Amino acid sequence: MPENIKWVVLAGVLVMLMQGGFALVTSGLCRARNAGQVVTMNLMIYPLSVLGFWICGFALMFGGALHDPAVVVAPPWGSVPGKPVPLGLDPEALKLFFFQAAVVAVAVAIPAGVMAERWKFQNFMLYGVWAGALPIAVFGRWVWGGGWLSQLGKEFGLGHGYVDFAGSSVIHMAGGVMGLAGAILLGPRLGKYARDGRPKPMPGHNLVYMVLGALILAFGWFGFNAGPALAGNHERLALIVVNTMLASAASTVAAFVVVITKFRKPDPSMLCNGLLAGLVASSGPCAFVSPAGAVIIGAVAGILVVYSVLFFEGRIHVDDPVGAISVHGVCGAWGVLSIGLLANGSYRAGWNGIHTLAKDGSEMGVAGAFGTLFGSPANDWSQLGAQVVGALTCLLFIGLFALAWFKLSSFIIPLRSRREDEIAGLDLPEMGADCYPDFHLTDKGATRND
Repeated sequence: MPENIKWVVLAGVLVMLMQGGFALVTSGLCRARNAGQVVTMNLMIYPLSVLGFWICGFALMFGGALHDPAVVVAPPWGSVPGKPVPLGLDPEALKLFFFQAAVVAVAVAIPAGVMAERWKFQNFMLYGVWAGALPIAVFGRWVWGGGWLSQLGKEFGLGHGYVDFAGSSVIHMAGGVMGLAGAILLGPRLGKYARDGRPKPMPGHNLVYMVLGALILAFGWFGFNAGPALAGNHERLALIVVNTMLASAASTVAAFVVVITKFRKPDPSMLCNGLLAGLVASSGPCAFVSPAGAVIIGAVAGILVVYSVLFFEGRIHVDDPVGAISVHGVCGAWGVLSIGLLANGSYRAGWNGIHTLAKDGSEMGVAGAFGTLFGSPANDWSQLGAQVVGALTCLLFIGLFALAWFKLSSFIIPLRSRREDEIAGLDLPEMGADCYPDFHLTDKGATRND
């Protein structure tokens, strides 16, 4: 087996392991009486999204384009979708499908945390196939498959076009935005807000699950960020994994400092979200920035995630039990915007077909994507402009598409679980089995059934 195929398969396996991390984090941050329903959603999102991606998502994302992390040979301007990609027995197509299917499953899993403890399981099943087949694939086509966002440099002179190496926006921000759309339509969990509008704490039932899940996600993230290199001997592989590690370390420490300053005691859930925030933010820029840039990106993400969680919960009353809108949506947006600020221009002249950079007609030599604050030879803001356009496109396209889907699907199967089931717990009514059958679970605590 060629070495590049071995590497991509290994990276894909690491990404698949992240589903276990999501299951532990989400169930740990939810209440015990819903743990079985929540963890089953995390189980089913993998097969549903993979089948959706196989049915048409892969063809939508890469049809008619040759995918390479340095140069995308694009179809005609704005062609969406291109020709289908027959998998057959072509090992190059198969390796790409395997890795991308695992990556898309990550995006599709994110709303399961945002909408947990009140999303009807049957409606969720419809969502799983749809999300794997359409929204991520179409937006990914525009970014990774030679679509119009990747061509912003050629067509409008915006840097190297929109750049997102491993998916801060294509995967994480998109998943967070889908979750936000669903949470807005679902409304908060019963009892989440007092009559005066103040949020009530609804602590998760298992901190051990949450911390273990976050560490499993961090482990799998090295495959997530380094996999798009598509080769084990890639020139930036070592830098990518170091940047991933440094960003997550800086974000965790930054979140710790903010939480200690505001609340005087560390909050384990906030610290875990701080860790994940840096990983999310690192995914887009990990190949384009220096280690110092990765530390800056992670530190900002760690601060952002704390204030974002407080904003969504306390100011605009969007109930997100796991903080995934902030971790994936907000910090995913920061990750791609940071490329326009901190990319140092040292990686891959030729990305998206841009080989030379010019300002006012003067030749400035060959360079990769660079940011305004670090590495720009002419104080050029164009790459940041491309990143802003891409992030706004993700917000508007994915957000509106998800709102339309959730609204439409609710006419087929109700979006929200029945009120009486939500009060009693969703495990028995929707799963037919208790996660903790030895205990009688209520809002006031648990008692043994014997």
